[in-house]
Amino acid sequence: MRRCVGGTGALPRRRRTGDRGAASVEFALILFPLMLIVFGIINYGDMLSVRQSVSQAASEGARAAAVRIGSEDSKRDAGLAAVKDALAAQRQKCKTGVDGCSVTFENCPGETSKRCARVKVVIAYDTLIPGFGLVLPDTLHYTAVARVS
Repeated sequence: MRRCVGGTGALPRRRRTGDRGAASVEFALILFPLMLIVFGIINYGDMLSVRQSVSQAASEGARAAAVRIGSEDSKRDAGLAAVKDALAAQRQKCKTGVDGCSVTFENCPGETSKRCARVKVVIAYDTLIPGFGLVLPDTLHYTAVARVS
């Protein structure tokens, strides 16, 4: 009977040389898709955060325009100032041109005898990491309506 030195009772194993470096290759193959998913989640989370600030800015502008006493021009100026202040806190700016931040007054839906302030906020959104603009929007927009008191 043969006895093994070391007390384990097992024969020493031969080392396989055919799969040396396989873990490194597998890691290299999985690293790119994994990082793509991680950076995608970060970009999407940032876009949702900016979208929330656009929503908040539109709501603040509608409220400011609705409660301002005076002419529609002064209400419009108050609404736009509130939008700009809310967006400045997030370091965002309204998109310029026709499709930018606007305050309009119209009859309220369902209550034609009442006037409502409609605030539309449109900003250009730039992704944190280049390349994700293919799946994320170029602009973020939100509209809020408040009844003028």
